[in-house]
Amino acid sequence: MNSEVRTQQSGVLCLGEALVDVVMRDGKSSEHVGGSPLNVACVMSQLGHDATIGAWWGQDERGAAIEKQAADNGVHVAAGSDGAERTSVAFAQLDAEGRATYDFDLLWSLPELDGLDRIQHLHTGSIAATLEPGGSKVVEAVEQARGSATISYDPNIRPSLMESPDRVMARVEQLVALSDVVKVSDEDLEWLFPGTPVEDIMRRWSTMGPALVVVTRGPWGAYARLANNRDMLVIDQMSVKLADTVGAGDSFMGGLLSGLLDAGLLGSREAAGHLAVAGWNEVQPALHRAVITSGLTVSRAGAHAPTREEIAEAILQDPSLGD
Repeated sequence: MNSEVRTQQSGVLCLGEALVDVVMRDGKSSEHVGGSPLNVACVMSQLGHDATIGAWWGQDERGAAIEKQAADNGVHVAAGSDGAERTSVAFAQLDAEGRATYDFDLLWSLPELDGLDRIQHLHTGSIAATLEPGGSKVVEAVEQARGSATISYDPNIRPSLMESPDRVMARVEQLVALSDVVKVSDEDLEWLFPGTPVEDIMRRWSTMGPALVVVTRGPWGAYARLANNRDMLVIDQMSVKLADTVGAGDSFMGGLLSGLLDAGLLGSREAAGHLAVAGWNEVQPALHRAVITSGLTVSRAGAHAPTREEIAEAILQDPSLGD
C-alpha cells in the first residue's frame, strides 16, 4: 500500500501527534519518526487495517521523514496535516535498560477534518488530547465521530508537558467517558492517582463509559476489566529479550484494536453494543494479539510495527501465545 492524502476518512482514524524522536543513549543521538497516534496507525496498517493519521507537522525535512514513515507503513495522511510552522520533536533519553523518558519541543493543532461520520473507528490520546489549541479540536472530533464510530483512548501521560494531574484530569476523564476502549499504563495511573490501587481506578473508569479498560504493567503483563463483568483478567506478558520500550504501549494498543475490529467488537455503534455485552472468551484473542505485538516491538530497537506474519511466527514458536 502507498500513503495518500485524504480529504474523506474511512476505516481507522488516529488523531494526534506525529513527530521526530531524538533518541539519546550512551552519549549518542539518533533521529526516528514517532508519536503515539502515528505509531498506532502504523501497527494497525501493518496488521491489514485501513489506517489514516490526522496530525500536525511542518513542510520541512523532519516532516518529510514523517510522511515517508507513513507511506512505508501504508498509512494514509489526513489532508492539511502538514500545516505546522515546523515539525515537533521529542527528546527521548534511554537508560541502561532501554526505558525512555521524554522532553519536547511541540506545536500542536489539527487540520480541518472531513468525513468523520464515515469512519469506523477513531483512536486518540497522548499529548494531542490535552495540549491546546489542538486538544479541544480532538474532543470535538471524538464527539462528532462517536455518533457512528467506536472510540479508543490512551492517556499516555507526559509529565513534562502535562505539568500536574489537576491540570489534565478533567480532559482525561472526559475522553475516558467518551470511549469504548481505554488502554493506560500503570505508570500513567500512578501519576494521575498517586497511591491509589490500579484496581480501584479501573472500577471507577469502567462506570464512566468504556466497555473495556486495560492497564499495561510492563514486564508484568496487563490487567483487563469489562464493564459488564465483576472479574478482572490478568494477562501475562510475552517473554522476549528487551531492546528498548519505545512504542511498546502503542504496539499493544494497535494489536488490541486490530483484534477487537476483527472480532466485530469495534467499528460501528452496533459493534460497540456487542462489546458492551461481550465475555472474556470473545475479548481474549484481541488481548493476546496485543501482548504479541507489544512483545515483538520491544524485542527490536525503535517503534517497530509487527505484521500478521510475525504474529503467526511468534505463535508457531510458542503456541501458548495463541491460547
